[in-house]
Amino acid sequence: MTNPDLDHWPPGDGKYRRSEARSVIGTGDAVWERTSAEVLRWGVKTASGFAVSSDAPVGPGDRVEVTARLFGVRIIEPVEVVAVVDEPDRVGFSYRTLPGRPVSGEEAFVLSRHGDEVRLTVRSLTRAAPQQPWRALFPLLLIVQRIVRRRYLRALC
Repeated sequence: MTNPDLDHWPPGDGKYRRSEARSVIGTGDAVWERTSAEVLRWGVKTASGFAVSSDAPVGPGDRVEVTARLFGVRIIEPVEVVAVVDEPDRVGFSYRTLPGRPVSGEEAFVLSRHGDEVRLTVRSLTRAAPQQPWRALFPLLLIVQRIVRRRYLRALC
């Protein structure tokens, strides 16, 4: 759904809140080498303050737990990697949420090279999780999601 292999993300079906944000990480081969390796090892998440239950490279079908701390509470978020792209000028992956997560949807982290410029794109599809208390807290979680998205965009700089 978040299509990490595509430079242009086609419109969705309207069932999820849709977000795409992009930032320039830097320029040059050294930046590309460092950041492309980090992206494929959950580096955007870990550099943004999350813990991930695996330090292995991402692979389709991998199931991991992402742990967040929010207002002193530890929140464990189970996810499954659904797509990985590893090309000379584009690397990244997407994961979908599994039951028990505060929101339902998919998120992608895509690093791409455009000439000498290295860019990070973060895509997300979000809707309220079916279970309480997360369903009731969804408006607050959308605010937290915006804050976290800004952290993602700065994580590899």
